[in-house]
Amino acid sequence: MDHTLVAPTPPLGWNSWDCYGAAVTEKEIRGNAEYMATHLKEYGWSYITVDIQWYEPLANSSQYRPFVPLIMDEYSRLMPAENRFPSTADGQGFKPLADYVHSLGLKFGIHIMRGIPRQAVHSDTALLGTNSTAREIAHTNSICPWNTDMYGVDHHKEGAQAYYDSLFELYASWGVDLVKVDDIAASRLYDTHQPEIEMISKAIKRAGRPMVLSLSPGPAPVEYAEFFAEQANMWRVTDDFWDQWPLLLDMFDRCRKWQGLPKEGCWPDCDMLPLGHIGIRSVDGGGADRWTRFTKDEQLTMMSLWSIFRSPLIFGGELRDNDDWTLSLLTNREVLRMHRESHSAREALHQGDLIVWTASHVDGSTYVAVFNVGEQSALPVELNLNTVGLSLSATSHGTELWSGDVTEVNEDILRTDVPSHGVRLYRFA
Repeated sequence: MDHTLVAPTPPLGWNSWDCYGAAVTEKEIRGNAEYMATHLKEYGWSYITVDIQWYEPLANSSQYRPFVPLIMDEYSRLMPAENRFPSTADGQGFKPLADYVHSLGLKFGIHIMRGIPRQAVHSDTALLGTNSTAREIAHTNSICPWNTDMYGVDHHKEGAQAYYDSLFELYASWGVDLVKVDDIAASRLYDTHQPEIEMISKAIKRAGRPMVLSLSPGPAPVEYAEFFAEQANMWRVTDDFWDQWPLLLDMFDRCRKWQGLPKEGCWPDCDMLPLGHIGIRSVDGGGADRWTRFTKDEQLTMMSLWSIFRSPLIFGGELRDNDDWTLSLLTNREVLRMHRESHSAREALHQGDLIVWTASHVDGSTYVAVFNVGEQSALPVELNLNTVGLSLSATSHGTELWSGDVTEVNEDILRTDVPSHGVRLYRFA
C-alpha cells in the first residue's frame, strides 16, 4: 500500500504528553476518547495517542526515571504496564483499549522510542523471526541523550529488520493506527537516523495494517524533505513546542522554510497544540499544572498558522476540561475546511511586524492570514492584495473566519486592525 494514502489530509487528534507527560493512565485515555467522540469527531478529529513510556509502571511525570525496569515480553518488545492500563492484562497488549477507541469511531495511536530496550540487550534476550539476539543487533553507541530506555538498532546486522518487523506485527495485531517514533527525526548527538526510519517504514508495509508514521523530535533537516516524504507521513519541524510566545514567533520562520512541501500523505509537523488545561503531570515547557499561557490572540495566531500551513493538529490539553473558548478553536468548520482542503500556502509578505500568508482552494476561493507579531496594541493594516499575488473583483466581500464578520475590499485594498500577537484570517470567494 502507498504510505501516502494513509493520511491524505493532515491528521487531527489528541496526544497525552502536554497534560500527562509519561504518566497517562488508561482511565484518562478512555475519558479523552469519549470526549472526542462526543464533541470533536463530527469535525474530523480522530486520533487518540498514548505518548511515551506506557511500559514504565512507575512513571509519574514528564521527567523520566533513568535505568528502571520496563515491562517487556520474551521477544524484547516493550509491553504496556498493567497497573496503568488494566485492560492490557494477560498479554493482550493494547488491543482491548484500541478496540474501545475504535468502537467510538476513532483511531488509536502509540508513541515508541527508536531502537531496542537496553535491558533486552544487557540480558541478551531473544527476537521473534530470527536466530539473532538483542545484543547482536544493538548499536550501543547510538543512544538517546534525554532518555535511557533504548539503544539504537544497527541496520547492518542480521536480525535488525526482523526485530522491527516483529514490533509492527505486534502493533498491527493490537489495532494501532498511528505510531509516533521518537529520537529519530533529529538528534542532539547524531544526524537524522535514516537507516532506522527505513527499517520502520518497511516494517509497517510488511505488517499489513495502515499506520500513520510520525517522526519526532525536530527540527527535521529540510534538506532531507524528499527522504521524509518517501518514508513517513508526519515529521517534526521543531523541538517540543510549548505555550511561550518566542516559540510561536519562531514557528513563522520554520513554516516559511517548509512551505510548498506539505502534500497528500506527507505533512511537516509543527508539534502539538498546548491549549486548554496542560501540565497536569507534565513539567516540561517551563510550567506546571496550568491553563495555556497563550493569550486568546496568540491562540488564534497558532491555530491560523498551523491550519493554513496544513500542519497536523494534535491537541495537547485535557479535553474534558475544555471551556467554550477552547472548544470553539477546534470546531470552526471554515478554518478546518481550509486546513483540510486548501493548497499552495506560502508566506506572501513579511514587512516589519506584519506577516501575511495566503493559500488557495480548488473552488477558486482564496485565504489570507494577516498576522501582527509586534508588541504594539494594534497594527492598522492597509494591504494591497496585488502585493501578495491576489487580484479580486472591483468590490469583493470576504469573511473573517474566526469572528464570522463580513469584510469589504475595494480596489484590492484590505483594511483592518490586527491586535498584538494576533491575526485576521479571511476567505475570499
